[in-house]
This record gives sequence, structure tokens and C-alpha cells, in this order.
Amino acid sequence: MIRIELDEPTLARTRIAISPIWEVMASLCLLHSNPGALPWPYTGWARHARQVLAEAPATIPARTFVTPEGWHPDFLTPVPSTPAATLTEELAVVRATPPDVIATQLLRYRRAGDLPAWLRPFTTDRQAALDRYADGVQAYWDAVIAPWWPAMRAALDEEVLHRARALAAAGPDALLADLHERVRWERPVLTLVKPLEHRFRAADQRLLLIPLIFSRGALACSTDHPEIVSVSYQARGSAVLADRPPNGRNTDVDGVVATDRLAILVGRGRAAVLRSLVRPATTAGLAATLGLAPSTVSEHLAALLAAGVVHRRRAGRRVLYGLEPAGTALVTLVDAEPVTASA
Repeated sequence: MIRIELDEPTLARTRIAISPIWEVMASLCLLHSNPGALPWPYTGWARHARQVLAEAPATIPARTFVTPEGWHPDFLTPVPSTPAATLTEELAVVRATPPDVIATQLLRYRRAGDLPAWLRPFTTDRQAALDRYADGVQAYWDAVIAPWWPAMRAALDEEVLHRARALAAAGPDALLADLHERVRWERPVLTLVKPLEHRFRAADQRLLLIPLIFSRGALACSTDHPEIVSVSYQARGSAVLADRPPNGRNTDVDGVVATDRLAILVGRGRAAVLRSLVRPATTAGLAATLGLAPSTVSEHLAALLAAGVVHRRRAGRRVLYGLEPAGTALVTLVDAEPVTASA
């Protein structure tokens, strides 16, 4: 468990921000920790990503995130300076990392023994190492994430808006209590359910929450910034990764067209809506997540309601849609792994 004790000033300064470079980190860790086929909605994206990593040497420096030690210094994933920083802005911060920041953050490794070989260039030829790493991240981003980013960004914007409304309406306690199933809030301690054990206190700082499409339940925490404690969590909206490869077709490395049984059964649009409703959502939220027009989402929802696989509930001024037991069974039991057919 990671237990973060938050004092009142830190809790009162809770904010939310999007970070492209944290998405890069999370996506590479996701691929590394799941060497086999990833489940829906990551399946097609992961197939494409692994092909790029195998064939594009320019992306190799980006793999610095995936280390035998399972940890990387925070200067490689700087805390976003604005609510919606661009990758260009974040990489500019990386390239300008001061030598004293690198030296301070690498003390953790030095205490454990010799500095690993992959980190030594950041001390012996700092600027060249930072530039090489930033160029690798950019190459990886351009080939693996950028084609999906417009849809991802729309889903993340919806997530931030949803959380910001909760923060404004009910305060940080309500926000943290409903953040993620593996995030527990028992004032004044925020607990991240992870296999390692660590505890620290945040005094007179700021808590920054970073929603990630590629988290898939994994949680990350950054504590090296003197003023900010950052915590990432799984954002709603990962369904945007499904059926959105760069060429507009869902293909595997051999050029085989991929389909899935649920889409064959109910249609691609309704299959996407069903899968997204594993967590309740509004019509507007679904539209942003899936990149569909609200009228199209409404049409799919009406059909799914009539079929008895989806329900609707009013929560204040919002109408939330969720899965009925029959809908959960449909999503769970109908195998979503792609079957192949000749192109």
C-alpha cells in the first residue's frame, strides 16, 4: 500500500490535469506487464504498438520507462504545469531538467548501490541523454498514440469536467472517495492499493490528480516535486482505443481484418456503447468517449433499453445509463477477442 497523509491545505488545493507524457509512460508499462494479448479495448491498439516498437528503432529511448527495478526518476515524467499541457510543452520541460534535479532524484538509486547503466548517461552527458530520451518519446507518440489522441483527449476532457463538477459541488472528500476502486480515502489518509509499502505526509502542498486512458487500474504516484503530490488513476473512456487504428481499419500485423462476436451480434456502435457502460455514464459522456454524435448514442441507448440490457437512473440533474444483469452477461460471456477473416 502507498499511504499519503494529506493535511488540510494540501487537500483544499486538489486539482486535476491531463498529461500526454504520463499516458506514454502508462502505455509502455501496460505493454510490458501484459506480454500476451491485451483484453478489449486495448487489443487492436496493443497489436499496432508492438509492431511499431519492433520495427521503429527511433522509439527505443522511450522504453526507459520500463526498467528491471520497476521505478524511474520523476524528471522523466514531469508534473504537468497546466491543466491540459501538450506533449511538446512537457518534453520542453524534460529537455531543460537542471543537473541538481537529476542528482537529487537519482540518490534513491545510489543508496541501493551502483547507478544502473541506463541512468548513467543522465549524469555523464546530461543534455544528450535528455534530448535522446525526448526524441524517443516523440517518435513513440507520433506512431503509437497520436492517431488515437483526438478521441482520447475528448474522453479525458469529459473525465476532467466530471471530476471538476464533483469537486466544486461536494468538495475533495467526495471526489477522492469515488475516484477508483483501488483508491481509498479515509481522512486524512489517501491509500493506493499496490503491492509495495510506502507512507509519507504531504504538508502544505497541492494534490494533483492525473486521469489516464492507459492506466487499466494501475496507479502511479509522484512525490519528488517540492510543491505537488501527483496521483494517477484509470480514467473512464478507454473504449476510444477500440477499432481506431491509424489506417481506419482494425488489422493485425499480417493485415488480417479483425472483428469481434459482440459487434457481429449487436453492431459495432451498440457493442461499443455496451462495453463503455461497464461504468455508468451519461449520453454526453458516451458521445465524448466513443467519438460519436449524441444523437447516434441516444439511438443506440434506446435500442439497448428496449432490449432490456441497459437501464437509466437519474442522479440529480444527470441521467446515467448502466448495464442490467443481462447486459453484463452479454459483455462478459460473448468473447470479445477478435476472430479473423480474409481481407
